[in-house]
Amino acid sequence: MQKIRRLLVILILLGEVSVASAQLVKGQIKDDKGQPVNAHGAGVLFHNGTYYLFGEIKKGKTWLVPGQQWEDYRVPAGGVSCYSSKDLKNWKYEGVALAPVKGDPSNDLDTGRVIERPKVIYNEKTKKFVMWMHIDKKDYSYSQSGVAVSDKPAGPYRYLYSIKPNVQMSRDMTLFKDDEGKAYLIYSSEQNFTMQVCLLSDDYKRPTKTFTRILIGKKREAPALFKNGDKYYLITSACSGWSPNAAMYAVADNPLGPYKEYGNPCKGPGAVTTYEAQSTYVLPLKDKPGSYIFMADRWNKLDLEKSDYLWLPLTVNNGKVEIKGN
Repeated sequence: MQKIRRLLVILILLGEVSVASAQLVKGQIKDDKGQPVNAHGAGVLFHNGTYYLFGEIKKGKTWLVPGQQWEDYRVPAGGVSCYSSKDLKNWKYEGVALAPVKGDPSNDLDTGRVIERPKVIYNEKTKKFVMWMHIDKKDYSYSQSGVAVSDKPAGPYRYLYSIKPNVQMSRDMTLFKDDEGKAYLIYSSEQNFTMQVCLLSDDYKRPTKTFTRILIGKKREAPALFKNGDKYYLITSACSGWSPNAAMYAVADNPLGPYKEYGNPCKGPGAVTTYEAQSTYVLPLKDKPGSYIFMADRWNKLDLEKSDYLWLPLTVNNGKVEIKGN
Protein backbone atom coordinates (compact mmCIF):
# COMPACT_ATOMS: atom_id res chain seq x y z
CA MET A 1 0.00 0.00 0.00
CA GLN A 2 2.91 2.35 0.58
CA LYS A 3 3.60 2.70 -3.13
CA ILE A 4 -0.09 3.47 -3.73
CA ARG A 5 -0.81 5.82 -0.89
CA ARG A 6 0.96 7.88 1.76
CA LEU A 7 -1.73 9.70 3.65
CA LEU A 8 -1.60 13.34 4.59
CA VAL A 9 -2.28 13.44 8.34
CA ILE A 10 -4.16 16.53 9.46
CA LEU A 11 -5.91 17.47 12.71
CA ILE A 12 -8.92 19.74 13.02
CA LEU A 13 -9.07 22.10 16.00
CA LEU A 14 -11.99 24.52 16.40
CA GLY A 15 -12.74 24.33 12.71
CA GLU A 16 -9.19 25.10 11.66
CA VAL A 17 -6.67 22.78 10.06
CA SER A 18 -3.39 22.02 11.80
CA VAL A 19 -0.63 20.09 10.04
CA ALA A 20 0.45 17.05 12.03
CA SER A 21 2.69 15.60 9.34
CA ALA A 22 4.24 16.60 6.03
CA GLN A 23 3.26 13.25 4.49
CA LEU A 24 1.31 13.27 1.25
CA VAL A 25 -1.55 11.63 -0.59
CA LYS A 26 -0.14 9.80 -3.57
CA GLY A 27 -2.60 7.47 -5.19
CA GLN A 28 -6.03 6.27 -4.19
CA ILE A 29 -8.19 7.70 -1.38
CA LYS A 30 -10.90 5.54 0.25
CA ASP A 31 -14.22 6.77 1.63
CA ASP A 32 -16.05 5.61 4.76
CA LYS A 33 -17.41 2.56 2.94
CA GLY A 34 -13.99 1.50 1.69
CA GLN A 35 -14.69 2.61 -1.87
CA PRO A 36 -12.25 4.71 -3.92
CA VAL A 37 -13.03 8.42 -3.80
CA ASN A 38 -14.20 9.42 -7.29
CA ALA A 39 -13.82 13.22 -7.40
CA HIS A 40 -11.47 14.52 -10.09
CA GLY A 41 -10.68 18.08 -11.14
CA ALA A 42 -11.81 18.74 -7.59
CA GLY A 43 -12.43 21.74 -5.38
CA VAL A 44 -13.05 22.06 -1.65
CA LEU A 45 -15.69 24.05 0.23
CA PHE A 46 -15.23 24.64 3.98
CA HIS A 47 -18.56 25.33 5.67
CA ASN A 48 -19.55 25.22 9.35
CA GLY A 49 -16.57 23.10 10.36
CA THR A 50 -16.86 20.56 7.55
CA TYR A 51 -14.88 20.16 4.34
CA TYR A 52 -16.82 19.26 1.22
CA LEU A 53 -14.90 17.79 -1.70
CA PHE A 54 -16.54 18.10 -5.13
CA GLY A 55 -15.21 16.46 -8.27
CA GLU A 56 -15.86 14.82 -11.63
CA ILE A 57 -17.13 11.26 -11.56
CA LYS A 58 -14.89 9.23 -13.88
CA LYS A 59 -16.58 5.89 -14.48
CA GLY A 60 -16.94 3.59 -17.45
CA LYS A 61 -14.90 2.56 -20.43
CA THR A 62 -12.34 5.05 -21.73
CA TRP A 63 -12.56 5.82 -25.45
CA LEU A 64 -10.73 8.09 -27.87
CA VAL A 65 -12.69 10.79 -29.70
CA PRO A 66 -11.84 10.40 -33.42
CA GLY A 67 -10.58 13.22 -35.60
CA GLN A 68 -8.91 15.25 -32.86
CA GLN A 69 -5.39 16.67 -33.02
CA TRP A 70 -4.69 15.57 -29.45
CA GLU A 71 -5.35 12.50 -27.34
CA ASP A 72 -8.98 13.29 -26.53
CA TYR A 73 -9.70 10.37 -24.22
CA ARG A 74 -13.14 10.37 -22.58
CA VAL A 75 -15.49 8.44 -20.35
CA PRO A 76 -19.24 9.13 -20.15
CA ALA A 77 -19.88 12.33 -18.19
CA GLY A 78 -20.77 11.06 -14.71
CA GLY A 79 -21.84 14.29 -13.05
CA VAL A 80 -20.37 15.71 -9.84
CA SER A 81 -19.73 13.79 -6.63
CA CYS A 82 -19.52 15.12 -3.08
CA TYR A 83 -17.60 13.85 -0.05
CA SER A 84 -17.41 15.39 3.43
CA SER A 85 -14.71 15.33 6.11
CA LYS A 86 -13.88 16.91 9.44
CA ASP A 87 -10.15 16.15 9.23
CA LEU A 88 -9.27 15.84 5.51
CA LYS A 89 -8.36 12.22 6.20
CA ASN A 90 -11.64 10.40 6.74
CA TRP A 91 -14.13 10.99 3.92
CA LYS A 92 -17.87 10.31 3.95
CA TYR A 93 -19.59 9.79 0.63
CA GLU A 94 -22.45 12.29 0.38
CA GLY A 95 -23.67 11.12 -3.02
CA VAL A 96 -24.04 12.68 -6.44
CA ALA A 97 -24.27 16.45 -6.00
CA LEU A 98 -25.12 17.10 -9.66
CA ALA A 99 -26.51 14.18 -11.64
CA PRO A 100 -25.92 13.66 -15.38
CA VAL A 101 -28.70 13.22 -17.92
CA LYS A 102 -28.92 10.17 -20.18
CA GLY A 103 -30.17 10.06 -23.74
CA ASP A 104 -30.50 13.80 -24.42
CA PRO A 105 -27.52 14.98 -26.53
CA SER A 106 -28.83 18.56 -26.51
CA ASN A 107 -28.64 18.75 -22.71
CA ASP A 108 -25.50 20.25 -21.13
CA LEU A 109 -25.44 17.42 -18.59
CA ASP A 110 -25.87 14.53 -21.03
CA THR A 111 -23.46 11.65 -20.49
CA GLY A 112 -22.14 12.25 -24.02
CA ARG A 113 -21.01 15.75 -23.03
CA VAL A 114 -18.15 17.01 -20.83
CA ILE A 115 -18.64 18.05 -17.18
CA GLU A 116 -15.30 19.07 -15.66
CA ARG A 117 -13.58 20.86 -12.76
CA PRO A 118 -16.57 21.66 -10.52
CA LYS A 119 -16.00 24.25 -7.79
CA VAL A 120 -18.45 25.43 -5.10
CA ILE A 121 -18.60 28.65 -3.06
CA TYR A 122 -21.17 29.90 -0.54
CA ASN A 123 -23.02 33.19 -0.90
CA GLU A 124 -23.77 34.70 2.51
CA LYS A 125 -26.32 37.16 1.10
CA THR A 126 -28.50 34.66 -0.78
CA LYS A 127 -27.71 31.68 1.51
CA LYS A 128 -27.10 29.61 -1.62
CA PHE A 129 -24.28 27.27 -2.53
CA VAL A 130 -23.15 28.02 -6.08
CA MET A 131 -21.32 25.53 -8.30
CA TRP A 132 -19.49 26.45 -11.51
CA MET A 133 -17.99 23.92 -13.91
CA HIS A 134 -16.62 23.51 -17.44
CA ILE A 135 -19.33 22.34 -19.83
CA ASP A 136 -18.37 21.11 -23.28
CA LYS A 137 -18.98 18.74 -26.14
CA LYS A 138 -16.73 15.73 -26.62
CA ASP A 139 -14.60 17.62 -29.18
CA TYR A 140 -14.34 20.71 -26.91
CA SER A 141 -16.08 22.91 -29.48
CA TYR A 142 -18.74 24.19 -27.02
CA SER A 143 -16.37 25.77 -24.45
CA GLN A 144 -18.79 27.15 -21.87
CA SER A 145 -19.11 27.56 -18.11
CA GLY A 146 -22.10 26.01 -16.36
CA VAL A 147 -23.68 27.05 -13.06
CA ALA A 148 -25.86 25.21 -10.53
CA VAL A 149 -27.25 26.11 -7.10
CA SER A 150 -28.33 24.38 -3.90
CA ASP A 151 -29.69 25.21 -0.46
CA LYS A 152 -27.40 22.59 1.09
CA PRO A 153 -23.62 22.22 0.73
CA ALA A 154 -23.75 18.57 -0.39
CA GLY A 155 -26.67 19.20 -2.73
CA PRO A 156 -28.47 18.08 -4.75
CA TYR A 157 -27.66 21.02 -7.05
CA ARG A 158 -30.12 22.45 -9.56
CA TYR A 159 -28.53 23.19 -12.91
CA LEU A 160 -29.30 26.66 -14.28
CA TYR A 161 -27.53 27.17 -17.61
CA SER A 162 -24.15 27.48 -19.34
CA ILE A 163 -22.60 30.56 -20.89
CA LYS A 164 -19.56 31.92 -22.65
CA PRO A 165 -18.53 34.71 -20.22
CA ASN A 166 -18.59 37.95 -22.21
CA VAL A 167 -18.84 35.81 -25.35
CA GLN A 168 -15.45 34.29 -24.56
CA MET A 169 -14.44 30.63 -24.69
CA SER A 170 -14.31 28.99 -21.26
CA ARG A 171 -12.62 25.63 -20.72
CA ASP A 172 -10.54 24.54 -17.68
CA MET A 173 -11.72 26.75 -14.82
CA THR A 174 -11.72 27.45 -11.12
CA LEU A 175 -13.52 29.74 -8.66
CA PHE A 176 -12.01 32.13 -6.17
CA LYS A 177 -13.85 33.96 -3.38
CA ASP A 178 -11.99 36.90 -1.89
CA ASP A 179 -12.02 38.07 1.73
CA GLU A 180 -14.64 40.78 1.15
CA GLY A 181 -17.03 38.37 -0.59
CA LYS A 182 -16.35 39.10 -4.25
CA ALA A 183 -16.08 36.01 -6.42
CA TYR A 184 -14.15 35.38 -9.62
CA LEU A 185 -14.27 32.82 -12.41
CA ILE A 186 -10.84 31.96 -13.84
CA TYR A 187 -10.75 29.99 -17.08
CA SER A 188 -8.70 29.00 -20.11
CA SER A 189 -9.92 30.91 -23.16
CA GLU A 190 -9.14 31.79 -26.78
CA GLN A 191 -8.38 28.18 -27.76
CA ASN A 192 -6.42 27.90 -24.49
CA PHE A 193 -3.83 30.45 -25.62
CA THR A 194 -4.96 32.99 -23.02
CA MET A 195 -6.47 32.76 -19.56
CA GLN A 196 -9.19 35.14 -18.36
CA VAL A 197 -10.45 36.30 -14.96
CA CYS A 198 -14.09 37.44 -14.70
CA LEU A 199 -15.79 39.08 -11.72
CA LEU A 200 -19.08 37.35 -10.91
CA SER A 201 -22.36 39.04 -10.02
CA ASP A 202 -23.23 39.60 -6.35
CA ASP A 203 -25.26 36.38 -6.28
CA TYR A 204 -22.37 34.48 -7.96
CA LYS A 205 -24.73 33.17 -10.65
CA ARG A 206 -23.62 35.27 -13.63
CA PRO A 207 -20.46 36.74 -15.09
CA THR A 208 -20.20 40.52 -15.10
CA LYS A 209 -18.69 42.62 -17.85
CA THR A 210 -15.58 43.10 -15.71
CA PHE A 211 -12.93 40.71 -16.96
CA THR A 212 -9.24 40.70 -17.87
CA ARG A 213 -6.98 38.70 -20.18
CA ILE A 214 -3.93 37.22 -18.44
CA LEU A 215 -1.06 34.87 -19.36
CA ILE A 216 -1.59 36.00 -22.93
CA GLY A 217 -0.19 33.58 -25.50
CA LYS A 218 1.11 31.21 -22.81
CA LYS A 219 -1.35 28.35 -23.50
CA ARG A 220 -2.08 27.40 -19.88
CA GLU A 221 -4.86 25.39 -18.23
CA ALA A 222 -5.80 23.73 -14.89
CA PRO A 223 -5.90 27.01 -12.90
CA ALA A 224 -5.73 27.06 -9.08
CA LEU A 225 -5.89 30.51 -7.45
CA PHE A 226 -5.18 31.31 -3.79
CA LYS A 227 -4.31 34.31 -1.63
CA ASN A 228 -1.34 34.75 0.69
CA GLY A 229 -1.10 38.03 2.59
CA ASP A 230 -2.07 40.73 0.13
CA LYS A 231 -0.93 38.80 -2.96
CA TYR A 232 -2.79 36.46 -5.30
CA TYR A 233 -1.07 33.35 -6.62
CA LEU A 234 -2.18 31.43 -9.69
CA ILE A 235 -0.85 27.95 -10.44
CA THR A 236 -1.42 26.53 -13.93
CA SER A 237 -0.21 23.71 -16.15
CA ALA A 238 0.81 23.68 -19.78
CA CYS A 239 -1.54 22.17 -22.38
CA SER A 240 -0.31 18.65 -23.11
CA GLY A 241 -3.54 16.67 -23.13
CA TRP A 242 -3.67 14.03 -20.41
CA SER A 243 0.13 13.86 -20.13
CA PRO A 244 1.77 15.69 -17.20
CA ASN A 245 4.01 18.72 -17.61
CA ALA A 246 5.71 21.45 -15.58
CA ALA A 247 3.54 23.72 -13.44
CA MET A 248 4.01 27.48 -13.42
CA TYR A 249 2.87 30.18 -11.03
CA ALA A 250 2.09 33.86 -11.42
CA VAL A 251 1.52 36.60 -8.83
CA ALA A 252 -0.73 39.68 -8.73
CA ASP A 253 -1.91 42.40 -6.37
CA ASN A 254 -5.51 41.91 -7.50
CA PRO A 255 -7.42 38.81 -8.68
CA LEU A 256 -7.96 40.55 -12.01
CA GLY A 257 -4.23 41.10 -12.43
CA PRO A 258 -1.92 42.04 -13.97
CA TYR A 259 0.05 38.88 -13.16
CA LYS A 260 3.81 38.54 -13.08
CA GLU A 261 4.94 35.12 -14.22
CA TYR A 262 7.42 33.01 -12.32
CA GLY A 263 8.77 29.53 -12.83
CA ASN A 264 7.88 26.06 -11.69
CA PRO A 265 6.92 25.94 -7.97
CA CYS A 266 7.76 22.23 -7.78
CA LYS A 267 11.19 21.24 -6.49
CA GLY A 268 13.29 18.11 -6.65
CA PRO A 269 12.87 14.84 -8.57
CA GLY A 270 9.71 14.78 -10.64
CA ALA A 271 9.28 18.56 -10.69
CA VAL A 272 9.31 18.77 -14.50
CA THR A 273 6.08 16.73 -14.63
CA THR A 274 4.50 18.16 -11.43
CA TYR A 275 5.21 14.73 -9.94
CA GLU A 276 3.13 13.07 -12.72
CA ALA A 277 0.07 15.18 -11.85
CA GLN A 278 -1.94 18.24 -12.86
CA SER A 279 -3.16 21.05 -10.60
CA THR A 280 -6.81 21.39 -9.60
CA TYR A 281 -7.02 23.33 -6.29
CA VAL A 282 -5.01 24.93 -3.48
CA LEU A 283 -6.53 24.60 -0.01
CA PRO A 284 -5.35 27.10 2.68
CA LEU A 285 -4.39 25.83 6.13
CA LYS A 286 -6.07 28.53 8.19
CA ASP A 287 -4.08 28.31 11.40
CA LYS A 288 -0.70 28.17 9.67
CA PRO A 289 -0.26 31.25 7.47
CA GLY A 290 1.73 30.57 4.34
CA SER A 291 0.92 26.84 4.33
CA TYR A 292 -1.48 25.11 1.97
CA ILE A 293 -2.40 21.79 0.39
CA PHE A 294 -1.66 21.57 -3.33
CA MET A 295 -4.29 19.24 -4.82
CA ALA A 296 -3.73 17.56 -8.18
CA ASP A 297 -4.91 14.69 -10.37
CA ARG A 298 -2.75 11.83 -11.57
CA TRP A 299 -4.50 11.03 -14.83
CA ASN A 300 -4.54 7.53 -16.28
CA LYS A 301 -5.43 8.52 -19.84
CA LEU A 302 -5.99 4.96 -21.09
CA ASP A 303 -8.30 4.11 -18.17
CA LEU A 304 -9.59 7.37 -16.70
CA GLU A 305 -11.62 5.57 -14.03
CA LYS A 306 -8.31 4.50 -12.48
CA SER A 307 -6.94 8.04 -12.23
CA ASP A 308 -6.00 9.01 -8.69
CA TYR A 309 -4.63 11.91 -6.64
CA LEU A 310 -1.63 13.83 -5.42
CA TRP A 311 -1.89 16.14 -2.38
CA LEU A 312 1.29 17.92 -1.33
CA PRO A 313 2.27 20.61 1.17
CA LEU A 314 2.62 24.03 -0.45
CA THR A 315 4.37 26.96 1.21
CA VAL A 316 4.87 30.62 0.39
CA ASN A 317 8.08 32.15 1.73
CA ASN A 318 9.12 35.70 0.84
CA GLY A 319 6.64 35.64 -2.02
CA LYS A 320 7.98 32.42 -3.51
CA VAL A 321 5.76 29.36 -3.92
CA GLU A 322 7.26 25.96 -3.25
CA ILE A 323 5.82 22.46 -3.62
CA LYS A 324 7.96 19.53 -2.57
CA GLY A 325 7.27 16.00 -3.70
CA ASN A 326 9.35 14.38 -0.96
